[in-house]
Amino acid sequence: MSKRSFEAYDLCEQILKALSSLNYEEPTEVQAKVIPYALQMKDLIVKSQTGSGKTAAFAIPICELVEWEENKPQALILTPTRELAAQVKEDISNIGRFKRIKATAVYGKQPFAKQKIELKQKSHVVVGTPGRVLDHIEKGTLVIERLKYLIIDEADEMLNMGFIDQVEAIIERLPSERVTLLFSATLPEDIKQLSDQYMNEPKNIEVEASSITANKIEHALIEVDERDKFTLLKDVTIVENPDSCIIFCRTQERVDELFEKLDDLHYPVDKLHGGMIQEDRFDVMDEFKRGEFRYLVATDVAARGIDVEDITHVINYDLPLEKESYVHRTGRTGRAGKEGKALTFVTSYEQKFVEGIEEYIGFELPQIDAPSKAKIASAKSAFENKLNEEPEIKEDKNTVLNQDIMKLYFNGGKKKKIRAVDFVGTIAKIAGVSAADIGIITIQENHSYVDILNGKGSLVLHEMKKTTVKGKKLKVHEAKK
Repeated sequence: MSKRSFEAYDLCEQILKALSSLNYEEPTEVQAKVIPYALQMKDLIVKSQTGSGKTAAFAIPICELVEWEENKPQALILTPTRELAAQVKEDISNIGRFKRIKATAVYGKQPFAKQKIELKQKSHVVVGTPGRVLDHIEKGTLVIERLKYLIIDEADEMLNMGFIDQVEAIIERLPSERVTLLFSATLPEDIKQLSDQYMNEPKNIEVEASSITANKIEHALIEVDERDKFTLLKDVTIVENPDSCIIFCRTQERVDELFEKLDDLHYPVDKLHGGMIQEDRFDVMDEFKRGEFRYLVATDVAARGIDVEDITHVINYDLPLEKESYVHRTGRTGRAGKEGKALTFVTSYEQKFVEGIEEYIGFELPQIDAPSKAKIASAKSAFENKLNEEPEIKEDKNTVLNQDIMKLYFNGGKKKKIRAVDFVGTIAKIAGVSAADIGIITIQENHSYVDILNGKGSLVLHEMKKTTVKGKKLKVHEAKK
């Protein structure tokens, strides 16, 4: 086959349908290398950079391999950040939509009790940060006896953030008969030791670091005095006039300060850092993905778990002191085969850190001059015009997938002794509807949600208004978004 296709992997019809709806046309390099071995249930160590499509590389085989009938979790995915956990859960849910795969995300700064209730539901895949996952395992709220698959995502970042001991504590509690997939941008000694100790003859897969090569991303350094950084930022944004830009700072305080200054100048801007409450962080990311504003000022929390395809520019307002962070920050642009630009402000004191970054990425970062006054003057009119434009809201990549799905609310759940099979049995008897038209079912204490697929929602809603479930008449309506 000259052109690779997901159909070559003998995936089930439901997974192929979801991939088609999500516009997954052909596998990326990491997907082509990982999926066949993962489907054969081999342990894998995958060295792959951000932006290479690695989430789908494990999400596709996991969705294929888990058994819908099993109620207890079969796959555990560990991620270093809450944003990444939420992103991976969304990807699993989308790819597994028509197979009715239920994914649950657990992470800190969210009520434990709420997660405990969700984990009591049927859950095929659990995605979480190490601390909260370990907490659930120790309290018995995350059942691990049926786990067959462990995925450790961004293993090097787990190490950098000090989570590796928690990761080991989790692994030691898991069933020894399992498949383990480890993904990492780099493979430091501690990660190699982890794989030697806990993996079964893993196959090594390496994907070339295409996301940091100069043909996709144009890298440049601009030397500046600390006190002149904000003036330089204004000048650079006028000349570059980015469509979508992340400005990285080293601290939360710096993000707050820079956000205020740009907001005062009426830039379409918002901010993201670890000091914000989780709901606000998610809201900001969703709005940024939709293109509701063009400038995001952020700490390194935004360098992980952000899958926005059209970021045209990354500006390192503060040079990252860890060389890995440079790769993860700049990897936010130039994604999905598109070109991007990464500009880094550097003070004379920071030049010594630049050498470490250059050695790590394998090429020299070209130094350029700050924009000239003439260039700024000629670009100002176009910049101000764009500043006053209404944002063009982007369509969510899940829109096509979700357009034929209606979520129904029923006012009965566990307290009325209603189970998922009761909904399936009742709804599948409706003329013109089959079990294949029923998606994810979530049963809670006093109410339930049922996804109806393939445009059959209105028909099911109409019929269920006059149909009992397990002999009980339930109120039903379309669930609020």
